[in-house]
Amino acid sequence: MTLKLANLALLIFFPVAWFAPLLRAGLLPFFSLGEISTITALQALWEKDIFLALLVTFFALFAPIIKVIGTALVQFGLLASKTLPTLEVLGKLAMADVFLVAIYIIAAKGVGVGRIETAWGLYLFTFCVLASMTITHLTKRQAS
Repeated sequence: MTLKLANLALLIFFPVAWFAPLLRAGLLPFFSLGEISTITALQALWEKDIFLALLVTFFALFAPIIKVIGTALVQFGLLASKTLPTLEVLGKLAMADVFLVAIYIIAAKGVGVGRIETAWGLYLFTFCVLASMTITHLTKRQAS
């Protein structure tokens, strides 16, 4: 029952993480920093590069939620447990989004023009992805 509740809690935590600030960025060190969330980053990306926006939208939004819903369906006996390996792949795809943000932060810091700081939303999103991967793994162990 605890795994089921933890998994269902992710249906709340993931959307919070999408709107939470991932990072704060500013052009020069003495100006205030603007907050960037997954949603605001996706909005900007849709205007610039549709292919990359589709890719990031899948990694950041669809893969994690589909994985959580799929895992819940397995946990409640509404989906066969043989789908768990596919759900685990979705978790790894969601983790790719975390790496994408990390690479962006490293690249921006390397340029040295502005200032960039990680924010609590990045940690929340990372926690959600790792928790989801753990829950699916434990669900798979219980099913076998």
